[in-house]
Amino acid sequence: METITLDKKQKSFRKLGFTYLETAEIVVALKQLFANYHIHYHKLRNFHWNVESHDFFELHQEFENEYNKVQERIDIIAERIRVFGLKPAITIEETIEMSEIQQVKSNRMEATDMVHEVLKDFDILHDKMLDVLNASLEAGDNVTEQIITEFMRDLEKRNWMFTSWSKF
Repeated sequence: METITLDKKQKSFRKLGFTYLETAEIVVALKQLFANYHIHYHKLRNFHWNVESHDFFELHQEFENEYNKVQERIDIIAERIRVFGLKPAITIEETIEMSEIQQVKSNRMEATDMVHEVLKDFDILHDKMLDVLNASLEAGDNVTEQIITEFMRDLEKRNWMFTSWSKF
């Protein structure tokens, strides 16, 4: 019987059957989504703290619901990047530079402007999710595809709800 010895130095990098090169585009797209979610999260926290209107209680709670959901999403994305053997470590400066979502000064914004800002962020987040989805489909990464599809399903519903609210 022949014995086979494996040299660990010759073993290619693999995570869940994917090579580093196969996941590179997915990870780049995930990091961009990660950065955009971070800025969006901070905006939502500021909106939560600074909203003033006759709809204060409703919007205060909805902004809190959103930032809690976004915080979960950030963690899921970070853990997905780790699954591929990389670290989601980016500085605040890199996050701001990488994000298409822009910071705003919420202490001078009307409640309706805050909601419109959330809706603009949703458009950007949706585009970034499509980038991740396309990269995962191209690589055959069903898990990332399912994660992002669920994010998109929820985002579309929240977009509809905030859009409906803003019509008043």
